[in-house]
Amino acid sequence: MERTIGQLAKAAGINVETIRYYERRGLILQPEKPAEGFRHYPEDTFNRIRFIKRAQELGFSLDEVEILLNIDEGQCHDVQEIAAQKLVMIRQKMADLERLASSLDNWMQRCQSTPDNQPCPLIHDLIKNDDKA
Repeated sequence: MERTIGQLAKAAGINVETIRYYERRGLILQPEKPAEGFRHYPEDTFNRIRFIKRAQELGFSLDEVEILLNIDEGQCHDVQEIAAQKLVMIRQKMADLERLASSLDNWMQRCQSTPDNQPCPLIHDLIKNDDKA
């Protein structure tokens, strides 16, 4: 099923400018414009955009998506290597988020046990840490 750029954008859940951006980056091909009328995008373009969006949901940047799109389907080892690198980064971010959650939890507990007439430990510690920077 071929679609105009507006129909493609609506079907893919993105805006027209995103499609134009993907074209400029070379992630999707811009079809030839007929002498009269609108460009029509093939189903393959819609599928490619769905791939891009799914890859982004998994945390891949557009640069990484471009690499994935340029790898032949038969080169699973290359895809696996990129995915393994992404997994390491995600796990590092998760560990960082766990540390942040633990710190906030600690501050919240300290705030709850601080009398109303005392300065808030969270604010005090943030100001104190800013002075060290």
